[in-house]
Amino acid sequence: MPLVHISLKRERSGAERRAIADAVHAALVSALGVPPDDRFQIVSSRFDDVFYDPGFLGIARGDDLVIVQVHLSSGRSVAQKKALFAAVAEGLGQRGVRPEDVFVNLVETARENWSFGHGLAQYADAPPPHLAATA
Repeated sequence: MPLVHISLKRERSGAERRAIADAVHAALVSALGVPPDDRFQIVSSRFDDVFYDPGFLGIARGDDLVIVQVHLSSGRSVAQKKALFAAVAEGLGQRGVRPEDVFVNLVETARENWSFGHGLAQYADAPPPHLAATA
């Protein structure tokens, strides 16, 4: 159910882009229990369209910046969110991205605001199985 937008400040090869996307998805699966086949991602290189403060909050960022925005249904705990942030930074770190260059933002929406096809709100009446315990 997450919809992930990954914006890259600089151009990366197709293999690097896929590795970054794979790391983010693995973090969602491990930290939030997202089903492995629930994968919807948009990866784009933004070059001069990404503006950032290289020192905000005392963090030394560079042009290897990777911005990850995850749209997902409400209901995760703060502990789960922290685990996700750590898992994304670790996974991207294994692919050569410094943790200082990993920026993650979560956008929570109500479950009834999703349609996965056929013009239906599949989760409007009941939560998906992997979130049933939090309903």
